[in-house]
This record gives sequence, structure tokens and C-alpha cells, in this order.
Amino acid sequence: MRKYIYERRRKLPPLTAESVGLGMLLGAVGGFLDAYTFISRDGVFATSQTGNLVLLGIKLAQRQWSEGLEHIPPIIAFILGVLTAEALKHPKIIKLFPYPARTVLLVESIALMIVGTWPPEVPNSTVTITIAFAASVQISSFRTLVKWPYNSAMVTGNLRTASQAAYTALIGRDRHAALKSLDFIIIIVSFLAGAFAGTLSTLRFGTEAIWIASGILILALIILQANPETLLVYGKDKKDKKKF
Repeated sequence: MRKYIYERRRKLPPLTAESVGLGMLLGAVGGFLDAYTFISRDGVFATSQTGNLVLLGIKLAQRQWSEGLEHIPPIIAFILGVLTAEALKHPKIIKLFPYPARTVLLVESIALMIVGTWPPEVPNSTVTITIAFAASVQISSFRTLVKWPYNSAMVTGNLRTASQAAYTALIGRDRHAALKSLDFIIIIVSFLAGAFAGTLSTLRFGTEAIWIASGILILALIILQANPETLLVYGKDKKDKKKF
């Protein structure tokens, strides 16, 4: 019996930085965070900067200057997060943090845990800036699903990829395209599930609901830690078997 269980465990696909399993967890977190900030922070998105730009344009067109300006800080924080993710690839930084994926997940989970301790009186901009920055680092660090580029916290590009792959699978009877489409659909559904859970939990628990998203990231970190040989690492080891 023990041998059977061991063999079954060996056949399970490892959770890597590019696996669908991790993509599901990160997608759920992305949906959760957008729902959390939209519900608890006056309709401001943390990860979807497309939404913030649209709302900024609407408010400016309506001459609601102060409300429009509220959508600018998350956009700036998002840009800074991208720059931070790129900085993690610098050789000097790699020496300090050789496994950037684990670093990103740990820092993001801690940041979200801290946000959950802040009372509703904390300015919306402070919360959304913190979340937008953390989410941006995540998005910029996890950009590959299996072997295809994707977004771990937004769905527009993923939806396009899933639709294109589905078309290729149906018209060309391409099995690999069908699997690709299925993988991306799983990520999209995970994002939707995260948004659903984020809405219900925020309405129920208030600002502390974000601890659920932090817990999901910690779970992902623990599972990645259990599979160190499959984790990606930046730098000259990239040609060897990938680590993270």
C-alpha cells in the first residue's frame, strides 16, 4: 500500500514556477485582490491598471478631479513593481536572492498580511498602492505558463490566448492547442473564483479578508519549497535544469 501511494505521488505533476497548478493559485490571488480593493476601497482596482485608466478617463471627463486622481497612485505603484521585478534579475541582486520566485511570494504574502491589519480609516491610496506594487512584482516575475507567456493576475491576454488555441484545436484538430486552451481556461476560471471568493469574504470579514490571499501565497511558497529541484533561477544556471 505504501509503495502504491509513493508511486502515485511520483506521477503527480510537480508544482513549479511555470506550472498550471501555481498559475491557478496566482490567478485566484489576482482575482481576489481586485475584488477586495474594489469592494473595500471605493471601486479602485489593485492589479487591473486597464480598469484604473478607464476610470481615470471617466472621472476626468466628468470633471471629478479628486476622484480621478485616486486612480493614479496604483498605476505608478504598478510601474515601480515592474522595475523591482526586473531589478531582481540583476547579477548582484541574484547573489543575495538566488531564488526570486520564493522571494516574491514571501514578500507579497507578508505585505498582504500587513494590509489586513490596517483599519478602514487608513487612506485608500495607501492600501491600493501597497497591493498594486506587490501584485505588479508577482505579474512581472511569473510570466510563463508551461511554455507560453501569460498574465498571472489579469485575464484579457489569457482570454485571447485561450480563444486562439481553441480555434486552432477545432479547425486544425491540434491536440496540443486543445491542451493549451484548457490550461488558459483553468487560469481564467481560477481568477473568476478568486474574485468571487474575494467579494464574499470582504463583505463578510472586511479588511481582514485579505489574509486569505496571503494564505494562498504562503501555500504556494510551501509547495514550491518542497520541489526545489524544479524551481527557476535567473543567471548563468538558466541553461541547466531550471530551478526556482
